[in-house]
Amino acid sequence: MAHYALIMLASGIGIPLLAALNAALGQHMGSPVAAATILFSVAFMACAALLLITGPGALAQAAGAPRHLFLAGLLVAFYVLSVTFIAPYFGIGNAIFFVLLGQMISAAAIDQFGLFGARVSPITLTRASGVALMAVGVWLTQRG
Repeated sequence: MAHYALIMLASGIGIPLLAALNAALGQHMGSPVAAATILFSVAFMACAALLLITGPGALAQAAGAPRHLFLAGLLVAFYVLSVTFIAPYFGIGNAIFFVLLGQMISAAAIDQFGLFGARVSPITLTRASGVALMAVGVWLTQRG
């Protein structure tokens, strides 16, 4: 389990870096949409290379997947585009604060109801207090 936590910690570290780098690229190019397109092109090439290494056979299963599962791609595009547009004006810290707050609320709801096949983990008073404490902690880091 520790290796899962470390991988997710690294992923979390990457989110503000992604926001800062892509926002700067968007500013440099004068087009956040062009910067996002480059980001997705690089990401696609990285995923395609990994897929070739691990075996592309799983792609055949996509045709039978429920269509609503493909909305994840739109959500990623929305995140990248919104942070690329907004972070230069709002600040990386402020942007990520609201991203984290949204993630905590959404994750708690997904776990509460076991949405999309997630393991059910009810929102108890202790858990709700922990989410609130995390939200306050993140907010405190952004106070001027």
